[in-house]
Amino acid sequence: MALPTVCLVGRPNVGKSTLFNKIAGEKIAIVEDIPGVTRDRLYQEVKFENYNFYLIDTGGIDEAKNDFNKEIKMQAELAIEEADVIVFIVDGKEGLTSNDLVVRDILRKSKKRVIVAINKIDTKQAQNNLYDFYELGFDEYISISSIHNTGYLDLMDSIVRDFNTFEDKDNDPRLKISMIGRPNVGKSSLMNALLNEERVVVSDIAGTTRDSIDSVLTYDKREYILIDTAGMRKRGKVWESVEKYSLLRSMKAIDRSDICLLVIDANDGIKEHDKHIAGYAIERGKGLIIVVNKWDIKNDEDSIKSFTDLVRAEFQFVPYAPIVFLSALTKKRIHTLMPEVVKVGENIKTEIKTSLLNNVISDAYDLNLPPSYKGNRLKIYFVSQSGIKPPKFTFRVNNKNLVHFSYERYLENKLRENFDLTGTPIVLQFKNRNGDDL
Repeated sequence: MALPTVCLVGRPNVGKSTLFNKIAGEKIAIVEDIPGVTRDRLYQEVKFENYNFYLIDTGGIDEAKNDFNKEIKMQAELAIEEADVIVFIVDGKEGLTSNDLVVRDILRKSKKRVIVAINKIDTKQAQNNLYDFYELGFDEYISISSIHNTGYLDLMDSIVRDFNTFEDKDNDPRLKISMIGRPNVGKSSLMNALLNEERVVVSDIAGTTRDSIDSVLTYDKREYILIDTAGMRKRGKVWESVEKYSLLRSMKAIDRSDICLLVIDANDGIKEHDKHIAGYAIERGKGLIIVVNKWDIKNDEDSIKSFTDLVRAEFQFVPYAPIVFLSALTKKRIHTLMPEVVKVGENIKTEIKTSLLNNVISDAYDLNLPPSYKGNRLKIYFVSQSGIKPPKFTFRVNNKNLVHFSYERYLENKLRENFDLTGTPIVLQFKNRNGDDL
């Protein structure tokens, strides 16, 4: 399920970043009393009560005609296009301004749901200006003070009001596969090679694919959904508006998929951000296959072994991911990919009998007892599988606080040794047997 997106917009210095930090629960955006400090859009996944959504902060939109403000305006427009709900923040203390009207005109064109948050309402002057903002012509107005917490819960309740409509009602049983990776590593070419047609625009210009594109692939009499995504780049080093916009699209595509194909350029080598991108997929509990693309010249077994060792060394946090070498352009070794997809597709839905599960964990426990802490030792009473996609296992123990991360890793390794969980992350959850999980 792709999470809904909330965008904060407004002219400079109305309190967008302060509100962003308040909703996100940590100081992420730079807060200064200088207009234009938030030059870039910031993304953050946030949780409010039982709702999760993406939050986007934007730079202040100013009608002043210079290149800097033009770029901020373009980024804000792209963020608005991505948003499901827009919070239009205005300054109650200063009252309605010409820049507010500029923002209003942009939002009217978007035809999105807009909530006008009248900020800094905790002054007498703001109370006098309050009704001027109704001239903006929107349907929803909420008075807030980001600093003093006034109206915050009312605003949040309004933001999430319709989020139940974003629940995943898609009962499509077809496996969804997303192509993820840095720009220009060959994701679109790979998609075309699998589909055997020019469905996606392919270009040597990094970042050609701006949106996520779905296509249907038939393989071995079964249908699969392929999701091509815009290239992902390191947030701090990307200044082009469209590429920043495409990052969130890629994250949403990962949310929607069951399996992610992390595409790496064999000629370019492994970059640090390749690992970050893999991290997005793992955090979301998605199956993962590492695809080494542009494998045209080197095709001998020694070269493959050497590069495999390099991948394993760089991706030590995901040793269970299969590695496939191919060339999307020439279609060399392209036939090796789908069998791995099929296998990982089965593994993310693996269900293990409770008796087998407990036998494996019991043997693992007896073979290597957990370390004691202050005279207490972890005891595992019972294990059961509590979910799939990815497989989740719940351990009933005497005290979950005695679970050391190294022992948890040991138990995961034992599960992987005994059951085929290639390509899928697994979740180990520990609960106290007496029901006291505080």
